[in-house]
Amino acid sequence: MSELVLIEPDAYGTKGVVGLTLNRPDAFNALSEAMLEALERALQDIADSDARVVVLAGAGRAFCAGHDIKEMRAEPALDYYRALFARCSHMMLTLQRMPQPVIARVHGIAAAAGCQLVAMCDLAVASSDARFAVSGVNLGLFCATPGVALSRNVSRKAAFEMLMTGEFIDAVTARERGLVNRVAAPDALDDAVRSLAATIAAKPREAVAAGKGLFYRQLESGIEDAYALASETMACNMMEDATLEGTQAFVEKRPPRWD
Repeated sequence: MSELVLIEPDAYGTKGVVGLTLNRPDAFNALSEAMLEALERALQDIADSDARVVVLAGAGRAFCAGHDIKEMRAEPALDYYRALFARCSHMMLTLQRMPQPVIARVHGIAAAAGCQLVAMCDLAVASSDARFAVSGVNLGLFCATPGVALSRNVSRKAAFEMLMTGEFIDAVTARERGLVNRVAAPDALDDAVRSLAATIAAKPREAVAAGKGLFYRQLESGIEDAYALASETMACNMMEDATLEGTQAFVEKRPPRWD
């Protein structure tokens, strides 16, 4: 059987960028239990590496169609579903907790847990032909866990509408609502992803990792705690060798000499 998650070091010809590709194209990259396990393992390995940026993509005609419904129906037991959704939630949180920024490269459809994947990635670049939905309600299953991620990306009413109707939105609407950062023509998608990934990969790894961790912690905090967290992060960041070099380069009006 082929690998469920393909790993490409130095993806897009850029050092430090790791490409991860969901590889169940015949199933529109549905998140089977084995796929969830493989993706979690790959993310953990990358988190512990010196990689700088991750690009998450899907093989074939779609990014990800969500959970594997056929597999879910094969074992209709409450304990099974509790374990399944707990495993999926843990994988989604790994995307946010790892130090490297994760960019979703989206084409085709991103539905239900596939839309959740996009929302949990730090950044997203979509093909103009991409479509997004949290469509479980059409099957009588409210997309509760995708709703957690979606409601932290788009406005409350926009998220609620998507969750209640199950209707698809196009890439431009997804950008307008804040679900994706950039939209590119299908034949320019990889160039757009490469540009964004290379820009981030060129920054000091320590600053990017500290910034990502702080970004999510402060979002879930009250404003006073958020400022306390941010102040401590900046103070520690100032002591990093890369920051000392960057600020000295600014003073001397020259480019920083980073590795």
